[in-house]
Amino acid sequence: MNIQNSRWKIILAILGLGILLVTMYYSNYLASELEKKELWQAELHALAVESFNDESNLDRDMPLEDMILDIDNVYKGKNRIPVITENEKGKLEGSFWPDDLDNDQEFLKEKVSEFLADGKVPKEGVGYANKIYYFNTPLLKKIQLFPIAQIGLVGLFIGLGYFLFSSARTSEQNRVWAGMAKETAHQLGTPISAIIGWIENLKLISEDDPDQMEIVGELRNDVKRLELIADRFSKIGSTPELEVIDLYEELDECKDYMMRRSPKRVTFHFPDENSPPQYVMINKHLFDWVIENLIRNALDAMDREGQISAQVYTENNYVCIDLSDTGKGMPANLKKRVFDPGFSTKQRGWGLGLSLSKRIIKDYHKGKIYVKSSKLNEGTTFTIKLPQTT
Repeated sequence: MNIQNSRWKIILAILGLGILLVTMYYSNYLASELEKKELWQAELHALAVESFNDESNLDRDMPLEDMILDIDNVYKGKNRIPVITENEKGKLEGSFWPDDLDNDQEFLKEKVSEFLADGKVPKEGVGYANKIYYFNTPLLKKIQLFPIAQIGLVGLFIGLGYFLFSSARTSEQNRVWAGMAKETAHQLGTPISAIIGWIENLKLISEDDPDQMEIVGELRNDVKRLELIADRFSKIGSTPELEVIDLYEELDECKDYMMRRSPKRVTFHFPDENSPPQYVMINKHLFDWVIENLIRNALDAMDREGQISAQVYTENNYVCIDLSDTGKGMPANLKKRVFDPGFSTKQRGWGLGLSLSKRIIKDYHKGKIYVKSSKLNEGTTFTIKLPQTT
């Protein structure tokens, strides 16, 4: 599924890039053609000025020249080519510049300097138009900037679409998780009730047999564990009740439970339960689930030997828990993926434990959970951050 999603993302990215390249090429083509046309208009303007200043033409009518030079009156200055003329004495005069800048010498000198700095050569004229400097129209500039604006708009559209798609997918996943969890809790309820009935029956017929009663007691403990698991699943998808609990005591309970089910060569180094209380708002059953998930993953990452440790500290209004192991570690590219639903590095596993853990910490406890550090063959540290109680 992940490979197919990645393939579709690559295909869509290539198609989007292709569309952008085609539109950019076409926009550049239009800008190039318009620039050629403007150059031709500038040359026509230069010829008209030259014809006006030709002493041999003073005695004849020049309707064509008049039309060229007075065309500004027809278009009222819109999209005309800005021109600067320089006479023999070096005085500058502008035409078709906005905001009455046609006679602003400082402005005109600055534009001429920019023109020459770009490596352009002015058109040669005569008289008061000894040199003619021509510039691009606002329309050409807009066309040249259009691809950039288009990239921004397309990027905004893609970003908005990705956000909406991700939100819809996350919402759908949440509904699936909640439905699956509640259905699991419901399905567990019936056999648990039946097993409790059988245990009570066994107690009645085994009262005189200590060995049998010990077995019945262990069965009852296992059933209590099943009831706890069902209760955890029932809370997924609903708003759990949070209560103020001492974090050190809770971590110690989780450690004791998992330590009894761990290989003997695995050692646990957790904070002392007698440390000064550090209170947090948590749901006991769900929080224990997260810690047990992290410890279970740590055990899977070690070859039945190593150390699991926990450290508690405060940082920026958060109570932080660093849970570390001395296992196999993971490469950097997997640090964010480990929380994706269905992702697992184990041959056996559904890849749901860390995904549910993130949901419990982030959605229900308004906290954070992430991989703080991990090195291959050295170990991994997960960090949980819970808001401090006021």
